[in-house]
Amino acid sequence: MSLRQRKAFKAIAVFLAFTFAQVYVQTSFAGPGPGRIPMPAPQRFVARLKVSGGPSATVNGASAVSGATVLTGATIETPDQVSATLDLGPLGTIELSPNSSIQLDFTDDGNVRVKVLKGCVKIKKSGSGEAEAYTAEGASEKTSSNRKAMGFCYLDGKLNPLSAVGHVAGGGLSTAAKVAIFGGIGGGAVAIILGTRGGNPSP
Repeated sequence: MSLRQRKAFKAIAVFLAFTFAQVYVQTSFAGPGPGRIPMPAPQRFVARLKVSGGPSATVNGASAVSGATVLTGATIETPDQVSATLDLGPLGTIELSPNSSIQLDFTDDGNVRVKVLKGCVKIKKSGSGEAEAYTAEGASEKTSSNRKAMGFCYLDGKLNPLSAVGHVAGGGLSTAAKVAIFGGIGGGAVAIILGTRGGNPSP
């Protein structure tokens, strides 16, 4: 082997040794290592369930009491005489009337999607992002900078405003709303007529 070849091999060997050393140093800094404190993972949003009027609601088919954690993608259902509130912390709240069911999806960037399956739901949005109420049939309503709260009842695949079906704040549904939703006869018109009479029409 000539002197020139030996010098070339020596130069290559030094270059490779230097390269491996750099990779080792970078890997050492990347790992937590002894005595190093690992960086905490980003905080993910979760919803907290609060049940009113009864012991429990249903989350993904299982009984759930106040304080239960509700993750994104969950289906929440309330039985008769039982309402529920889902506290999303900085993202807002979702309120379900008795005999209601939704699928709830939310993301870390602040967006909330509520698929209304039955009954009535009220959405109060706060923080960044937007909230959307929608149905499997394609109806959709969204919050905006001028619309931070909205409420709907599911009827025939549509999202009917709560005011049109006689919703009683904090108390679920009036007699009128029950007629409109569960009877399916007359819709909001029946609800409004009965609602103006206090739910006890004259014979």
